[in-house]
Amino acid sequence: MKVSASIKVLMAKLLALFLLLISNLVGAPGELSPYYYEESCPLAEEIVRQVVTEAVYRNPRIAASLLRLHFHDCFVLGCDASLLLDDAGDIVSEKNAVPNLNSVRGFDVIDRIKAVLEEACPLTVSCADILAITARDCVHLRGGPRWEVLLGRKDSLKASLTAANQMIPAPNFTLEMLISNFQAQGLDIVDLVTLSGSHTIGRSRCTSFKQRLYTPQPYLELDYHRRYSVFFSALRSMCPASGRDNVLVPLDLKTSRRFDNQYFFNLLRGNGLLQSDNELVSEYPEAEVLSLVWAYASNQELFFKHFANSMIKMGNINVLTGDEGEVRHNCRHVNAYYH
Repeated sequence: MKVSASIKVLMAKLLALFLLLISNLVGAPGELSPYYYEESCPLAEEIVRQVVTEAVYRNPRIAASLLRLHFHDCFVLGCDASLLLDDAGDIVSEKNAVPNLNSVRGFDVIDRIKAVLEEACPLTVSCADILAITARDCVHLRGGPRWEVLLGRKDSLKASLTAANQMIPAPNFTLEMLISNFQAQGLDIVDLVTLSGSHTIGRSRCTSFKQRLYTPQPYLELDYHRRYSVFFSALRSMCPASGRDNVLVPLDLKTSRRFDNQYFFNLLRGNGLLQSDNELVSEYPEAEVLSLVWAYASNQELFFKHFANSMIKMGNINVLTGDEGEVRHNCRHVNAYYH
């Protein structure tokens, strides 16, 4: 049976439309898409969630640790899983950087996720994407928002100990330093305040904030009252002036295992744990920062919405796509390590 020219044209148009729809789903080359693994590894996100759920059930604290891995990775070279690399050959691991040493953890969970994914879909799901999915699932499992993770990142072939020591914000950063640090990553004030809200879960070592417990801060209004409050007394009991540097203290003493907006209430009451937390309510130099803290303290839904948007934005920092990187077989080593 012959097909008329008009039908051929119609079929060609339908085929073109179909291909366009498919390309929009999987994302154009060099772009991230929530459907990136829809054909190559359709159960990828479910596999990640199952392993993360088990890990968080066994140890609720690991949720904050896995969220921190994604943050510390993205702020150094971009969201490329460079943080996961161990020392090997010319690679000097970022794990040894001051902000990471005795701070970042959860690498064994990432290893378990990767092992299951390699069984299901060999050399398909990148370690960088695993970090992004894991961060989302940890937040959601602790009561926070859930968002659509954009996927398609490749893994870095290098790490940078120097950049890790320079680019990850320190707990004693001033507000100006925090704003500048986030701007260097393409993130604005809204991103700074919302992402700081991740401190609603997790813990910090005494050495990260002990100095502010015993050193006057005259530029802070009501510093005297804050320093002699019940909150400060409790911190001093846990973190004496000498010793016990590695004792872990919840970043949010009220609801340390639940992702909520309690962190912002704490700030407004002068009960932020880290100096960098309290800088958000120092009222200088940007009044906009303080207004955002008030907004999130009064509206948890708004905080959740902005946090999800900022996590997606952060997850796009200097991502590697196409031939710029690789999909590692083992998150701790580049593939060339095995050859």
